Amino acid sequence: MTIGVLLVDDSAVVRGLITRALSADSNIRILGSAFNGAVAIPLVKQYQPDIIILDIEMPEMDGITALPKLIEAAPKAKIIMASTLTLRNADISLRALELGASDYVAKPTARDGTELEKFYRELLEKIYALTGHTKLQAIASPSAAAQISPALFSSKPITLLPNTPFTRPIRAVAIACSTGGPQALVTLFTALRGHLKNIPIFITQHMPPTFTTILAQNISKVGERPCKEGMDGELVAAGQTYIAPGNFHMVAERKNNSVVIHTNQEPPENFCRPAADPMLRSLSAVYGAELLVVVMTGMGSDGLEGAKIAVSNAASVVAQDEASSVVWGMPGAVATNGLCRAVLPLKEIAPYLIRTIANA
Repeated sequence: MTIGVLLVDDSAVVRGLITRALSADSNIRILGSAFNGAVAIPLVKQYQPDIIILDIEMPEMDGITALPKLIEAAPKAKIIMASTLTLRNADISLRALELGASDYVAKPTARDGTELEKFYRELLEKIYALTGHTKLQAIASPSAAAQISPALFSSKPITLLPNTPFTRPIRAVAIACSTGGPQALVTLFTALRGHLKNIPIFITQHMPPTFTTILAQNISKVGERPCKEGMDGELVAAGQTYIAPGNFHMVAERKNNSVVIHTNQEPPENFCRPAADPMLRSLSAVYGAELLVVVMTGMGSDGLEGAKIAVSNAASVVAQDEASSVVWGMPGAVATNGLCRAVLPLKEIAPYLIRTIANA
């Protein structure tokens, strides 16, 4: 099956660069391009693309204005917002996800080969993940293809661990997510409002810098509990939510009677920085059986190895189910590897956490 892509960007240079990069993959067909939202709407109606790559800042009709019109014109299309790394654009991108966009990608800030290749690879990976394709060509490596394919997990059975009584209280919650994660986190923390007041929550969401800043603000607002990017050397406080800052892994260690956050720029894991595996490994070492891990929607398998270690240290894992996930990569990996006590729709995760922590 060929993936039909339509580009909407006011820069002819950007349209040309993306067209050349994606055209190198025989599974992708560029259906057309437009320099603003108004021009894009009739093209979308005509071609019914699988993917729309939508710029935010454009003349006459910008991306956020065009978004609902494009969704109406092609309800089955997956829309990837493309923007530069500014606080304003990060805020708009996250608002676009709430309005129905499927994902976002940060445009490269430089035109050097490394930056461009990273951008192309990320864009290609997201196109494949959102359309459920299993084979990557051209820019992305075969190992990357294996990492992002949701089909690897959809066909495998789910085996749950015994739901035995907890022998120790839950002292911390760790959440791992990627594609679809910002929307899922807003839903989760809205439902958690007023609960888990004495439990620190740690989040790794695959996001670039500035985006994690805005996401933390959004979570604080909807959850009515403080959420901030983790800072190196910071002491963990009860009732606080910490999110890994963009381009940094976030880990924790116990010092005397306190838990301390550290951030680092060690090599990416699972093609990601921040990555969930380092966070889960460190939190497992700190909290052991008193840790509850939640793996939500996202492409790839980041979190799988960390969840294995957590379970070996008697922690508990719950995953989002396939039907409610934008991409069932990360949760599918832990669910089909027999690591979960429960696999739940997104709307049932908050009640599960509240109930489980109260009874543990």
